[in-house]
Amino acid sequence: MLTRLEKAKEEWGGAHSAIDNWLQERQDLLVIYCKLAGLPPYERSDQALPQKSEILEFCQILMDYLSAGHFEIYDNLVKACAEKGPESLKLAQSLYPQISASTDVALSFNDDYANAKEKSLMPKFDEDLSTLGQVLEQRFELEDELIENLYTHHSE
Repeated sequence: MLTRLEKAKEEWGGAHSAIDNWLQERQDLLVIYCKLAGLPPYERSDQALPQKSEILEFCQILMDYLSAGHFEIYDNLVKACAEKGPESLKLAQSLYPQISASTDVALSFNDDYANAKEKSLMPKFDEDLSTLGQVLEQRFELEDELIENLYTHHSE
């Protein structure tokens, strides 16, 4: 996921400040996800669960990322795609519902863990985090396709 993010930043970085900020939020989200999951370079020597503060930080960044997408980025991208032509708009309209579907999984994770008592849901934490990671990876691919649709295939 981080490799794909670096490619996205290289391709579209500087094209639009809102997208630059959004990709930076994605990077922040991925870094803390890797820490929570104990993925390289953040492996944990023990099998202990992350601290509550780490989970809260992740949930906050996750909600910020989702909000920026839904309330700032997607509408602007879809409008810009509409200006580029019917094919661009059609693709944007087909991608948006797929992206939105992943929001439910992310919101559910946030609801379960942002305010969870220390031990209440923790037995399922690793499984839920893994599921969320898979959903986010698919979401990032779709978001990148939407951005590429606008900036690569239909730029003037």
